[in-house]
Amino acid sequence: MATEQRVYTRSAADTLRGEHAFACCGALLTPSNISTGGDLLSYIPDCIFRSRDAGCKSPYGAVPAGQGVTFSTYPKRERGAAHITLWVEEDGGTPVAVPMRWYGLAGSRDQYRAVFTPEKPGLYWYYFTADMPDGLLYCCRGYGGRAELLDTLGDKYQLTVYDPAYHPPRWFGEGITYNIFPDRFCRDRLPVQPEGEGIAPRVLHADWNDVPVYQPNEHGEILNNDFFGGTLRGVIDKLDYLESLRVTTIYFNPIFQAYSNHRYDTGDYRRIDPLLGDEADLRALCDEAARRGMRVVLDGVFNHTGFDSRYFNGRGRYDSVGAHQSEQSPYRSWFDFQHWPDKYGAWWGIYTLPQVNERDESYQRFIFGDPDSVVRHWLRLGVSGWRLDVADELPDDFIRSLNDAAKQEKPDALIIGEVWEDASNKIAYSERRAYFQGGELDSVMNYPLRDAILAYLNGGTAEHFAETMECIRENYPRDVFYNLMNVIGTHDTARALTMLGVGEEEWRMDKAHKAQYVLPPARLAAARRRLKLAAVIQFTMPGSPTIYYGDEAGRQGFEDPFNRCTYPWGAEDRELLSFYRRLCAFRADSDTLARGELRFVACAGALLQYIRTSDHARLLVLVNRGHHAVQTEVDAVYAVDMLTDESFDQSDSHGLHVSVPPETAYILRCFGTRDKGGK
Repeated sequence: MATEQRVYTRSAADTLRGEHAFACCGALLTPSNISTGGDLLSYIPDCIFRSRDAGCKSPYGAVPAGQGVTFSTYPKRERGAAHITLWVEEDGGTPVAVPMRWYGLAGSRDQYRAVFTPEKPGLYWYYFTADMPDGLLYCCRGYGGRAELLDTLGDKYQLTVYDPAYHPPRWFGEGITYNIFPDRFCRDRLPVQPEGEGIAPRVLHADWNDVPVYQPNEHGEILNNDFFGGTLRGVIDKLDYLESLRVTTIYFNPIFQAYSNHRYDTGDYRRIDPLLGDEADLRALCDEAARRGMRVVLDGVFNHTGFDSRYFNGRGRYDSVGAHQSEQSPYRSWFDFQHWPDKYGAWWGIYTLPQVNERDESYQRFIFGDPDSVVRHWLRLGVSGWRLDVADELPDDFIRSLNDAAKQEKPDALIIGEVWEDASNKIAYSERRAYFQGGELDSVMNYPLRDAILAYLNGGTAEHFAETMECIRENYPRDVFYNLMNVIGTHDTARALTMLGVGEEEWRMDKAHKAQYVLPPARLAAARRRLKLAAVIQFTMPGSPTIYYGDEAGRQGFEDPFNRCTYPWGAEDRELLSFYRRLCAFRADSDTLARGELRFVACAGALLQYIRTSDHARLLVLVNRGHHAVQTEVDAVYAVDMLTDESFDQSDSHGLHVSVPPETAYILRCFGTRDKGGK
């Protein structure tokens, strides 16, 4: 699925002040330090508001319905503002004026204040107008949440409002997730051609190290019908391995019977693919995983089925009467036929993936409504949640009802959505989606984090990374932000090592060359260093760090199907795997990384810096993606890198002096501080 990315340009203030302008973004502007005459807004010409400062908007970011939000603006006195008005509108509604009253002086500026209380969940937009002696000005959203004064209305600020009674299950975001592509992780036996209803002939690989079939057949089709024979019992055999990575959630790509090896063309939602195993195997896996403190999450592909399926039965392999066979089929209403039987809606026009009508009552009963519906059945068997494939193509009421059914079956069941963009304001098919208002999605795949990490490590700036993450943090409810599936690699993307090691020339290679390509030693060494930096960021941001099977072992590969090669058992990159184990152990044992606050500081150029704080510790993450050492000052008198045990104690009145070597990341446990409040 293609991603969309919002691009921000730097304001004139950023250009004037350079790095210092963004360095101040990490500092919280409180009413106390405004009133003392610090005038912290003065370094940006004409800036009167910044949505990420507590002195301008409180509370931070998304708010529960019924919570009053205090807005304060700080115009310079010499501009002579007559009055300032806050304008708030529900998404798609009419702006409502909220007058702001003069509240006193804040240094050399006036302070105007208003309180707005959103009564119901939804997406709201706001901006300000200022009546000035020389005319009306609009105060609109600029880079970093800082206001821009414009002659016409510009970008509005977003306010996400959610149901205060709704809280997603915390077990997911506080733990580590391992993503398994079932056919390619581990097998406990050589694959044998399965038999039974609906089973098509398959190409079986005896050699676990084969390259997946990538060439089209004589009809020009890539069938994706070659299998390596990964099994559920094979996963059970490797639970010790997953435990060594401190995994708490196993997320499977589809496991149900299907024609293709990726199994996103579901053939039977009620039957595990026989090449993988059966219900008894899944139950045994869930039980054994639970004994080790792990949960299992399945992939729910509910936007489309397979052409070869019990429900469509395009090739007549099932005993059922499919919608493709008869207009009297019990499944006929599930599908959108423009002309039966040869013209029908299909996902992205791919004929092997006939699209379903998710608003059809019988389909909804089958998927989540009936007592033994698909969602309920597998939750009852032992799984703990579902990841919804192409969630932005499922209606909001379908997702909400599915989540409700899952919670009825298992109160702490998890529903994750596949959304590639900012999910708080996502527009799909010309409709605004409601994912986080309460009872829809508990989490989404954090592709914005992945994109920001790769952009930063491939030459981007720390400033842009911080801005991307602050946008997400500001727009998402806190419980959701701390519950995100933080991915770097997935079955839909090239392998992380490859992304971090190849150049434009390699991306232009044909598939035959991509199939055999491995990074040469120098590029591999550089990619490994970058992958470690990526992993440090992934594991120290709020949310569940999610390992795509084999990334931790050095697996390479371009796009599908080369990103879906088998796990390299016996040929792992031992040094890389050892690094991941250390990182996983620290993340698993750190309450600060699981639940602590996040604050970016002094992000500029190649040096990324952010702090995670809790009642137990203060951790400073320093990442230098550049090719030269970078010096920085840390507000501490002593620090220890939690990955290497290296200590730092060279401090003076300015703080601790730390030199971050090129392509190096530190997770510093900081002790002592010049700021008595920072611990």
